[in-house]
Amino acid sequence: MAETQDVVELILKDHRRMEDLFRLMRSIEADRASALAEFADLLIAHALAEEAEVYPALKRYKNIDDDEVEHGEHEHDDGNKALLHLLEVDEVGSEEWDSKLEELVEAVTHHTDEEERTILNSARENVATGRREELGAAFRGERERQLKTGCGSVDNVRRIVNS
Repeated sequence: MAETQDVVELILKDHRRMEDLFRLMRSIEADRASALAEFADLLIAHALAEEAEVYPALKRYKNIDDDEVEHGEHEHDDGNKALLHLLEVDEVGSEEWDSKLEELVEAVTHHTDEEERTILNSARENVATGRREELGAAFRGERERQLKTGCGSVDNVRRIVNS
């Protein structure tokens, strides 16, 4: 079976992977540092691809609320800040690390839940399948390009947060 190109399904797939990585980062039996590194790359690549390829296109649809799309962009900023705070903690698994992890989980799950209920449901209802596939291909291409750059490094996340 061919992998989907539907942008909604691709975004949802990333959201589910983020949830899996949260579970790993919370587990004392897992390689928490590796889970964080994968999560950081995924979160940054995902958000940059949405902002570059998906959100601008969705703003053109009258039945998709521009305010919700702009709110999603602001929530990316919140998630990036929470990610930076966690990446800056020296000791994985410390009390501070666990606290910063929970702040990250809260910021990201708030955003993904809201995005799924508002923006993505509206996209399913108002954007034709062919156009969702075009957006999916653009999203996937930009996401992959970002992943190849090591976009989740603490230095890059700091640059994004401070820009």
